[in-house]
Amino acid sequence: MEITYLGHASFKLKGRAVTVITDPYDDKCGKFPKDMLADIVTVSHGHADHNQVSKVGGGPFVIEGPGEYEVKGVSVVGVHTFHDGQSGSLRGSNTVYVIELDDMRLLHLGDVGHKLTEDNLAQIGPIDLVFVPVGGEYTIDAGTAAEVVKQVDPWVVVPMHYQQPGLDQDMFGKLAGVEQFLKAMGKEGLAAVPKLTISADRLPTELQAVVLERRG
Repeated sequence: MEITYLGHASFKLKGRAVTVITDPYDDKCGKFPKDMLADIVTVSHGHADHNQVSKVGGGPFVIEGPGEYEVKGVSVVGVHTFHDGQSGSLRGSNTVYVIELDDMRLLHLGDVGHKLTEDNLAQIGPIDLVFVPVGGEYTIDAGTAAEVVKQVDPWVVVPMHYQQPGLDQDMFGKLAGVEQFLKAMGKEGLAAVPKLTISADRLPTELQAVVLERRG
């Protein structure tokens, strides 16, 4: 599987036969890359920086909430969480997705705003790779993100939703950079890489953090 970072909370997961794109965004997060095609698009919640499905071509199947889905042999399970630490009273609901692709289990946490509950973890199950928001302000911050990674116990963690060029600073100016999360994880000094190529038979034997360069 080849994983590229499209910006904010959006990734392109290119499997052997199926491509998934997560949380396509509006122009406040910068220009979404052109000519993106997918078979499946997941949307964690209804905010404009996560739900711009029209930016993705190919007539994808769109998943926008909790439930169990099977699309072209790919299993996707949406688990209900909240966008804040007050049971959704500030920002509403958020869906985290377990995506089974190329014999691996990936977890995209969207804009989760709290540590995962025991019920969340039971529904999620074992995970190989997690995409976790780390910038704070609208989601969990770096320290809580590190705790969530411990809860999930994956082999690979990829941070997202942090301060970077292209973001509208009126909206996202208070987001922290990725460095705070890397420090909390004891992974300081990682250089960003253009893409992540990963397979079920070559997973690391201990937790690996990967920072991806934004495409475009």
